[in-house]
Amino acid sequence: MCIRDRARIRPHFLFNSLNAVLSLIRTEPLRAESTLEDMADLFRVLMRDARDITTLGNEVRIGMQYLSIEKIRLGERLQVQWDTDGISGDTLQRAKTPALLLQPLLENAVHYGVEPSPETALIMITISRVRDRIEIVMTNPYHADVESTGNHMALDNIRERLTLLYDCLLYTSPSPRDLSTS
Repeated sequence: MCIRDRARIRPHFLFNSLNAVLSLIRTEPLRAESTLEDMADLFRVLMRDARDITTLGNEVRIGMQYLSIEKIRLGERLQVQWDTDGISGDTLQRAKTPALLLQPLLENAVHYGVEPSPETALIMITISRVRDRIEIVMTNPYHADVESTGNHMALDNIRERLTLLYDCLLYTSPSPRDLSTS
């Protein structure tokens, strides 16, 4: 097995994000500036080696930045709920995880769960500590009528990295509980 060296991001994300920022420059210049800073942080992380280890707290921060960029593009259709009540802030900052664990999963949730939906779509991310492990559950709308055009590279990559580093599992299912790791 070979861990891929770099995370991949959909090329349209860059162009759509830049266009979204352009639309804010005159009306909301501070928000445009903040979004450009988020984009710079995100792309800096994406340029790192995917084999790097980081903290779960950093992964959550990058995930929030990614979703704030998508929120500009998708508006009120994208709703996000983070639930970290089941884990302490100290544990989030100490827990080690592969870099770019959450962002590709969030990107899939946006691409397959929010973009096809004409209505408001909620992505829920729950992070909790369960005995001696950390559980991350991500849910997003499932559209059975939308054909997947992806090659599952992000899921396969994450599954491979989790197995190699921690001998843990990544579960996916097309149900209300779309993704779970433990």
